[in-house]
Amino acid sequence: MSERTTHHTLPKLFPHEVPVLYHDDYVVVLDKPSGLLSVKGIGIHKIDCLAVRVASAIEGARIVHRLDMDTSGVIVMARDADTHRELSRQFHDREVLKTYIAVVGGVLNEDSGHIDIPIRKDFDNPPRQCVDFEQGKPSQTDWVVMERLEDRTRLELKPKTGRSHQLRIHLREIGHAILGDDLYASKELQVLAPRLMLHAETLSFTHPATKKQLTLTANCPF
Repeated sequence: MSERTTHHTLPKLFPHEVPVLYHDDYVVVLDKPSGLLSVKGIGIHKIDCLAVRVASAIEGARIVHRLDMDTSGVIVMARDADTHRELSRQFHDREVLKTYIAVVGGVLNEDSGHIDIPIRKDFDNPPRQCVDFEQGKPSQTDWVVMERLEDRTRLELKPKTGRSHQLRIHLREIGHAILGDDLYASKELQVLAPRLMLHAETLSFTHPATKKQLTLTANCPF
C-alpha cells in the first residue's frame, strides 16, 4: 500500500448529515442513524443509503460491512480498494471486535451468558433469518447485563460472528427479544420503544496503513 500523509481536514458532519467519528486518507468511520439503509436496496424508494451519501461526499468511499437499517452506531468505510480489501479480510477472519447495546423485554436473571445458535436465511419469509441446527451457519454471541428495570433489561453484546440479524434472533431465542424489533419481537414488545433498541457502540480494527489498533465509539442514543 502506498504511503500517504494522514490528515483530518474533513468536517465533523458531511452534507449527508451522518456524524463522522474518525477519518484520514484511508478510512472514514461514521455514526449511522437508525432508519438509514447501509446500502441501497431494490426500488427507487431504497436508493437513499449511507453508502450513496458518503460516496457523494468522499470520492472512492466504499462500504466494508453493514448494519441493519434500524440499527444505529459505528460503521467503517474504506477510501480505496487496498484498504477495502484489508478491512474486509479482518472482518472475514473475525479480527474486528464489536460491542453493541440492546434493551430487551423482560428481566434476565443471570448476569452474563453465551448464545451459540446457527442461523440461515429464511427463504420463505425474506428478509427474515431463521434458526437451523442442520444447515445454519455457526453464530455466537456473548452478553452481559448492564441494568435491570421492571419490565426490561439493558445488555452489552459482543458478537463473535457477524451473521445477518444475529443479535436480534439470538436474543429472541433466549426469550428476550429486543424492544422495537418489528421482525422478531411480539407486538407487545414492538410498541414499547420508538425504534429498534440496538446500537453498535464500539468497533475495533487494525488500521490497514499504520497497523495501529483503532477503537471508535458512538454514544448510545437510548
